[in-house]
Amino acid sequence: MKVISNGRLFGFPDEVNEKAARTVACGVVLLVVSTELSRSWIPLVFLTYGFLARVATGPKLSPLGQIATRFVAPRLGLATMTAGKPKRFAQGIGASFSLVVLVLYLTHHVNVGLYLLWILGAFALMEAGLGLCVGCKIFGILQRSGVVAEVCTECNDIFLRRRSTQALSNNGE
Repeated sequence: MKVISNGRLFGFPDEVNEKAARTVACGVVLLVVSTELSRSWIPLVFLTYGFLARVATGPKLSPLGQIATRFVAPRLGLATMTAGKPKRFAQGIGASFSLVVLVLYLTHHVNVGLYLLWILGAFALMEAGLGLCVGCKIFGILQRSGVVAEVCTECNDIFLRRRSTQALSNNGE
């Protein structure tokens, strides 16, 4: 399993494996459910850290990212690569939501935090189950409207898929 990156600790891969992204989303759903069931802030710390780590370093410092890219996604068959920038934007949305929810929990506004947590969980569930990345869709809308500078053609249409792992290995990348 190869993640295309610039080799530095900080930075996000230009392309990510869609199967790994959906696996991470499954982990997010599990953390959201565990927070809901326990009504504890502890799973939120892991959730928030994971989002912040993925925004800053891609999967490198994220436990969910490591599990997804090293163990789960390679067992799901050939990788389906997709643009990294929309995925990073989506991780940023998740980081914002989870950070706000964590602050609400710590300031004893658990019920308000739960509403935001449910939205985050719904987005993660759509990614995990349907492959629909709401953050990526928002990124595409912002790019088409000119708010985000044109990054790439695929970012404008997140349904385009670049290359499989097989194509990458055939090209020697």
